[in-house]
Amino acid sequence: MANRLTVNTDITKGIINRNIYGHFSEHLGRCIYEGLWVGEDSPIPNTNGIRNDVVAALKEMKIPVLRWPGGCFADEYHWKDGIGPKETRKRMINTHWGGVVENNHFGTHEFMMLCAMLECEPYINGNVGSGTVQEMSEWVEYLTFEGVSPMAELRKENGREEPWKVKYFGVGNENWGCGGNMRPEFYADLYRQFQTYVRNYGDNKIHKVACGPNMDDYNWMETVMKNAHQFMDSITLHYYTIPGEFWTGKGAATGFPDVEFTGTLKKAFYMEELITKHTAIMDQYDPEKRVGLLVDEWGTWYDVEPGTNPGFLFQQNTIRDALIAGISLNIFNQHCDRVQMANIAQLVNVLQSVILTEGEKMILTPTYHVFNMFKVHQDAQLLDIHLSSVELGSGKEDYPQLSVSASKNDAGQIHISICNLDHLAGTNVELDLRGLMGSQVTVKGTTLTSDTTDGHNTFDNPDRVAPSEFTSFSLEGTLLTLDLSAMSVTVLELTAE
Repeated sequence: MANRLTVNTDITKGIINRNIYGHFSEHLGRCIYEGLWVGEDSPIPNTNGIRNDVVAALKEMKIPVLRWPGGCFADEYHWKDGIGPKETRKRMINTHWGGVVENNHFGTHEFMMLCAMLECEPYINGNVGSGTVQEMSEWVEYLTFEGVSPMAELRKENGREEPWKVKYFGVGNENWGCGGNMRPEFYADLYRQFQTYVRNYGDNKIHKVACGPNMDDYNWMETVMKNAHQFMDSITLHYYTIPGEFWTGKGAATGFPDVEFTGTLKKAFYMEELITKHTAIMDQYDPEKRVGLLVDEWGTWYDVEPGTNPGFLFQQNTIRDALIAGISLNIFNQHCDRVQMANIAQLVNVLQSVILTEGEKMILTPTYHVFNMFKVHQDAQLLDIHLSSVELGSGKEDYPQLSVSASKNDAGQIHISICNLDHLAGTNVELDLRGLMGSQVTVKGTTLTSDTTDGHNTFDNPDRVAPSEFTSFSLEGTLLTLDLSAMSVTVLELTAE
């Protein structure tokens, strides 16, 4: 059987929200401190305490939205501890992640400054688990109110005269677990209460986000949608791709056997089933698809690197992670009618990061390169495709050899992202560009691959896994023939005249 792909270049299926390419930064390990924030007095080049090299790399990747401060940390975070002079800010124990002391030097003002530097939307998660309605209401007032009020005056005292624009606000996080171990019935009522006081001030319009289910907890989705859908703009979904069993050993980030390589890719495809089934539940209560599904935590989760703090969740990032990023982003693209945001976990030095730092050094991971290649899909129109793919594996472990999505931007350029998931061999793909008959087509391409299944970048060899020009194709009329390398991610750009 051959791999065949038809891209219907004249049939569109919706807009791919740029926020599908979003990210997540939690006060966890070295994500915030060392990864993003080094302080104004650091010898590492910075602007007002924020690393210049990391900001430049993220701007190149066109990061559209950044979620903060958690994660589990969000429901033990009290925002007033992170404002005012740094020397007087309260210190706290980060009970979720490593038991380290949090000095709160990176707080609301620093996060909003970071988002301004990145030119991205802030997505703030409020504290429901250990917080109060008043605390959440006052945070929104502090951030967005322009008139005379106690919180607006406090903001001005702390050096910010004008309010910020904040669109996305999450009412709690993982309230089924670390955010309070709540039942869905209880959370639905609590959400209704808290969101009442997440107010719109002036022309700032808050997009209210409810805490959705973990993985396949369809009862949670059903209960919260049934009881609170009319009060939300979006609801979340969390799913991590883990080779082994979560509590008994997740599997190594490098040096893994082939069976773990293929097994992890298979688990990445579970995202398709989760989105499909949760969307079906949402459709019962929201047939017009007003409520967005935000996959605001996703990515790979392995055992930590040997010798590192187990509470810091630091792991290496390989070509396997790049393929899983490609699979996931293609799935999100295909479900752009319902999926309006996704936030890979996490931005720097934690889980499936796009950047790793060590002192003044910084490297870009294979996952970074996938996001940088796929940024062409942001805000583009999803194109209809038909894929006939070889199956890999055997029996219950079968999964398609190819993962694909395609889009057309406002300039009429077509972009096709294709992952070849076979780690043993390259493959030939016959690609029919239906709808371009009579046009002269110019093709460019970029590809990412590795010579080993755990190929990764290190501080000594930062470019071992890096993109290169893709030239292994031939075009006859509207039939494009591709020769894809083993375990590769490829993005094509087609311009028709």
